[in-house]
Amino acid sequence: MLKRFYPGEYLESAYGIDFEKLYEEGYRGIIFDIDNTLVPHGAPADERAKKLFTALKKLGYQCCLLSNNKEPRVKMFNDEVQVNYIFKAGKPKVGGYQRAMELMGTNRENTLFVGDQIFTDVYGANRAGIRTILTKPIHPKEEIQIVLKRYLEKIVLFFYKKSQKKQK
Repeated sequence: MLKRFYPGEYLESAYGIDFEKLYEEGYRGIIFDIDNTLVPHGAPADERAKKLFTALKKLGYQCCLLSNNKEPRVKMFNDEVQVNYIFKAGKPKVGGYQRAMELMGTNRENTLFVGDQIFTDVYGANRAGIRTILTKPIHPKEEIQIVLKRYLEKIVLFFYKKSQKKQK
């Protein structure tokens, strides 16, 4: 039952992902959550984020930001990185993920999703059939509804880690 919430991978940071290797494996599109995945909640794109998107474009990736936030927040971040974006995405509904793939010209087989939340980001991407990479949140300061979900995420992550040990 909990497996629907399990990420494909669980990593420290979006900035530690080997995107070159993934490109060699055939991935061509990356859908990113913004808040607490790429920058602290509500923050504009910083130098690290700008460098990441410059490098991804140079590698040949198409990118799309997928956020449940309103347009002003998403646009503020995107003004600095210049990729496709979808605001008020309604994650974990699959429609936003499908629309992101349409914008990028990719499909389930060659698209990745990178985000920091299990019940919106990972669950939605899993439902859409996209490979998922869960990252640890960048900053502990979060909205109250997210803080409450983090307690439930700990339970899912406990069983996820246990299942990963069994597979090894």
